[in-house]
Amino acid sequence: MASEISERPALAGTADNGLKIVVVGGFGVGKTTMVRSVSEIRPLNTEETMTKAGEAVDDLNGVGTKSATTVAFDFGRITLDARNVLYLFGAPGQERFWFLWDRLFAGTLGAVVLVDTRRLADSWYAIDRLEHHGTPFVVACNDFGGPAHTEAQVREALDLPPEVPLLRCDARARESSKTVLITLVEHLARLRQAPELIP
Repeated sequence: MASEISERPALAGTADNGLKIVVVGGFGVGKTTMVRSVSEIRPLNTEETMTKAGEAVDDLNGVGTKSATTVAFDFGRITLDARNVLYLFGAPGQERFWFLWDRLFAGTLGAVVLVDTRRLADSWYAIDRLEHHGTPFVVACNDFGGPAHTEAQVREALDLPPEVPLLRCDARARESSKTVLITLVEHLARLRQAPELIP
C-alpha cells in the first residue's frame, strides 16, 4: 500500500487560481458519475442509501435502479497547470435539496447542465437558476440509451439560445467528461471576448 501511494505524483499544496465549476441537473442524470470520472483525486461524495421513506418525496420515474443519492454535494479536483486548479462541485438533484444550489453557485466560473433526454423537463430548474444568477453554462446530454433526439429538438424543449453549447456525452468516460469541461472553458473564453452574449 505504501509503495502505491509513493508512486502517485504529489499534488501541489497551493495554486494561484482556484477555478470553480458546478455540475447541475435533475435527479439521477449522472452528476456524481461525471465528477468521479474526471477528478484526479478520490472525489468527496455525500451519497446516502435511498430508503423507502424517500419514495414518497422523490420522483423515481426513470431512475428505478438507483440505490444511492447525493445529499449535499460532490467534490473533485483537476490540476490545469502549475498555477491553476479546477474545482468541481456536483449539486444534488432532488427538489428537496435545491436550496443548496444558490450557495454552490457563489463564486462559480461556469456550470455544466447534465441532461437525461428521457426526462428533459427535469433540467428546467437548473437552467432557470443559472440564468437567474447570470452564470454561463453548457448543456451535456448524458447517454442513457433512450430515444434519440436531434439537437434542434433538445434546444426547443429546453428553450436554449443558439449561443449556449449543446453536446452529447457519456459521464462514465473520462475523455467524454473532459470534452464537456473543455467546451465549457472555451465557451467562457468566448463570453469574455463578447460579454454581450451573456443572457
